[in-house]
Amino acid sequence: MTTKQTPSSSITPLFYAWSTLVGLTLLSPFLGQWLHGAAWLQLLVAAIIGVKGWLIAHHFIETELAHPFIRRVMGAFIAFTPIALLLTIFWGRQFASWATL
Repeated sequence: MTTKQTPSSSITPLFYAWSTLVGLTLLSPFLGQWLHGAAWLQLLVAAIIGVKGWLIAHHFIETELAHPFIRRVMGAFIAFTPIALLLTIFWGRQFASWATL
């Protein structure tokens, strides 16, 4: 038995998601200043980008209501930037040479 999901009409989850997005955005410059030069800062930035993308897809675009194909494409699209950032961190020269025209 499957249940059809409906869009949420509550504003509270959207407020918390929006507050988290604003908090992460405001925190990012301070993290860059405090942790400048730290080796794991890029990992933290990739995680923040991933969390922000997931929050937007889950709460504002409501991808869980979309067709599974659309949901998977959206998930791949959201994961692309953090993964590209991680690839650049660990294999910067090789990854840049693949992306060069």
